[in-house]
Amino acid sequence: MKKRIALAGNPNVGKSTIFNALTGMHQHTGNWPGKTVTGATGEFQYQNQEYELIDLPGTYSLISHSEEETVARNFLCFDSYDAVIVVCDSLCLERNLNLVLQILEITPNVIVCVNLLDEARKKKVKIDLALLQKRLGVPVVGTEARRKKGIKELLEKLNSLEQEKYYPINVRYQADIENTIAILQKEFHKINSKKISSRWLAIRFLEEDFKFDPEMNDYFETSLPENIITMTNSLKFQNIKDDIVSEIMKTAENISKQVVCYENVCYAEKTRRIDRILTSKIMGIPIMILMVMFIFWLTITGANYPSSWLFDFFSILENHFLHFFSWIHAPNWISSLLVGGIYRTLSWVVSVMLPPMAIFFPLFTIFEDLGVLPRIAFNLDKGFQKCRACGKQALCMMMGFGCNAAGVIGTRIIDSKRERLIAILTNNFVPCNGRFPMIIVMISMFLVSASNQVASFTQVLLLTGIILLGIIMTFIISFLLSHTLLKGEPSSFTLELPPYRKPQFLKVIVRSIFDKTLHVLGRAVIVTIPTGLIIWLLANIHIGSSSLLFYINNFFDPFGQLIGLDGVIITAFLLGFPANEIVIPIIIMSYLSLGTITDYSSIHELKNLLVDHGWTILTAINTIIISLMHFPCATTCLTIKKETGSIKWMLYAMLIPTVCGILICFLTTLFFRLFL
Repeated sequence: MKKRIALAGNPNVGKSTIFNALTGMHQHTGNWPGKTVTGATGEFQYQNQEYELIDLPGTYSLISHSEEETVARNFLCFDSYDAVIVVCDSLCLERNLNLVLQILEITPNVIVCVNLLDEARKKKVKIDLALLQKRLGVPVVGTEARRKKGIKELLEKLNSLEQEKYYPINVRYQADIENTIAILQKEFHKINSKKISSRWLAIRFLEEDFKFDPEMNDYFETSLPENIITMTNSLKFQNIKDDIVSEIMKTAENISKQVVCYENVCYAEKTRRIDRILTSKIMGIPIMILMVMFIFWLTITGANYPSSWLFDFFSILENHFLHFFSWIHAPNWISSLLVGGIYRTLSWVVSVMLPPMAIFFPLFTIFEDLGVLPRIAFNLDKGFQKCRACGKQALCMMMGFGCNAAGVIGTRIIDSKRERLIAILTNNFVPCNGRFPMIIVMISMFLVSASNQVASFTQVLLLTGIILLGIIMTFIISFLLSHTLLKGEPSSFTLELPPYRKPQFLKVIVRSIFDKTLHVLGRAVIVTIPTGLIIWLLANIHIGSSSLLFYINNFFDPFGQLIGLDGVIITAFLLGFPANEIVIPIIIMSYLSLGTITDYSSIHELKNLLVDHGWTILTAINTIIISLMHFPCATTCLTIKKETGSIKWMLYAMLIPTVCGILICFLTTLFFRLFL
């Protein structure tokens, strides 16, 4: 019979790494809180016993205040399982023991896994695991999950849990509280059809001011008896919640003092010195901007050559495909549709997207593993608080640089529904990997035309400025939403600054490519295939002497001229809805009146084509602006619909950045025509 095991613990203690080590799966792990927002499930076998492992969201407490705490608490209280593995950070044992003691109130079938012993050893922190096991009264195992040390011992403890006899510790409260708990425990035992720990129910009932939250009430088949309500109404406890929490913390502190030995009491001083620089009011933001510039510089300079190689490779394949269709005597329209329409669109998307993503995602993950992302969130927290939004929005915003759909999914770490909606509606102001090529090409052609190290640095500087414009717009729109559509006060949140850790470079590269790069690329390819077909049809179906694409371009041209663009650019962005990467090829195809996607082999040739069709510096600037601020791609829109469960919020997410982009383009055009 398969046994169900819950995996619980504070955020950022290595739960997902333990999960991967036990199951062999590769759930993404990272050095910042909030990675696991919903539970992951895996299976493994040990000594002919099958296990199902459920990785619960990281939580500091079972007193439900956030989505993570609610998910973890509800599973531990109301789901069926055989045991709980509670993962603790060896360097923060006292804080982690608070959760251990709360879980022991629910179930005695607990194994405490003290993880990250390698970090404790480096900092000369010793933990007496045998004494800790004696004090807690449950099995305790020490692990170094990243190196898979201690995993076998953990499996052995799990396998022998039912055979061994343990006596878990119970936190004892003041006499009057204990007496009340005993009375309530008897009453709850009568109505507790789901066999939840009656003692835990009694403690939670007292802790929440003689009531349960709505979700807890839903699990009772009958309403609370009148005698419980009458009895609790007559109680005159002062600060009962504080007394209960204080006793748990005091117990955790006493146990920690007994089992933890610090040979170097200043072991965290190095981390504090770095944090004083990275999170300072003066240096924090500038250093953050320099880090972003460094990532962009490596991405821009590193992606040029592989993009060129991919273009050449796909061109060779294209010739072979054309020879094949010629050999089988296929009609011209079939080869034009399949090769000139769908294949060329796909090859452009892959050639443009794959190299920068293959560079950006590993770099992003390395910074994540180092522990830099929580510091960025800390630096931006005050700005988001002033906008009545959540500081965790900064983490979702950073994820949006790779893919806005991933950024939208990342908003699950935000507890407040209102603040989560704000983060979703503003995530598209950060350009995803698919919009970088358009912005970079415009900068290279019209704003920085030279090709040397100085020009490369200037490109990165301008690109960073554009990104900062997107971040500023995120703050502005968050502020406006908080005072109009989504009114409310900012909620408080706990943001743990994890220790700086050495990234596992090989693992980062492999997982970034397979989990992120190829995943995002695959979704883009799926939506690009029908797009290539539609573009080909619009360009090849003629009414009179002109194609449908020509008529569409002319229809949008008056509006385009009003905001410093033209009809071709507007049409290209509309047709680029499935994938932003194909906007430039559509523009080229429209200007050349060709029926297929066309690539220009040099920036100089492409610039001449655009200039011949009326492009100026104003056109390039407005194209950059509209690329930065327009509706999300199809993948992101579907993700927004799924995450919010509403078409309304998806439409808002499309409308808000588009209106902002049009308004700024109009003002920029007005300024140029009046003063330049």
